[in-house]
Amino acid sequence: MFAKKSSEWTLVPSSEKEIGEVRERCRRLVQRRAAVSAGISAVPLPGLDVVTDLRLFATLIDDINREFGLTPEQVGRLQPQLKIRAYEAAISVGGTMVGRYITREVIVKLLQRGAGKLVAKQATRFVPLAGQAASAAIGFFAFRQIGYQHVDACATVARALMPKDGK
Repeated sequence: MFAKKSSEWTLVPSSEKEIGEVRERCRRLVQRRAAVSAGISAVPLPGLDVVTDLRLFATLIDDINREFGLTPEQVGRLQPQLKIRAYEAAISVGGTMVGRYITREVIVKLLQRGAGKLVAKQATRFVPLAGQAASAAIGFFAFRQIGYQHVDACATVARALMPKDGK
C-alpha cells in the first residue's frame, strides 16, 4: 500500500558497459515515443499534436532520468560529493532536464528551440495528405533528436559519477 516503485531505486550505471546498455534501451524508447508523436501529427486536428508532444516528452524525460538513476529523488540520495559531480556534469553538457523536475514550462522552452521546425510542421498541414505526412516526418525527427540529446546528456552525467580507479 505504501511501497515505492522498484524503479525509483534504480542505481546510476557504474560501468561503461552498463551505461551503454541503458543508453541503447533509452534510445529505443525515444524511437517508440517519436513514432507515436509522428502518428498523432498525421491526424489533422489542430493542437492535438502539440498537446500530445508535451505529454509524451515529459514522460519520456522522466523515464530516461529514471533509467539512468538521475531523477531528482535519486540524485537527492547520492553522497554529497557525487551529487555535486552530477549537477556539474549536467550543467557542462547543457542537460537542463537531468536530475530535475520537469515542468510544462521547461518542455515548452525546449520545444521553442525547434520553433522553426514546429512552424514548418504546422504549415504543412494546409496541404492535404502530403502535408500531413511531412508534418509527421518533421515531428518524428525533431522529437527523436531532442530525446537522443537528453539520453546522451544523461550518459555523460552517469560517466562523471563512475567510480574512479583506485577508489
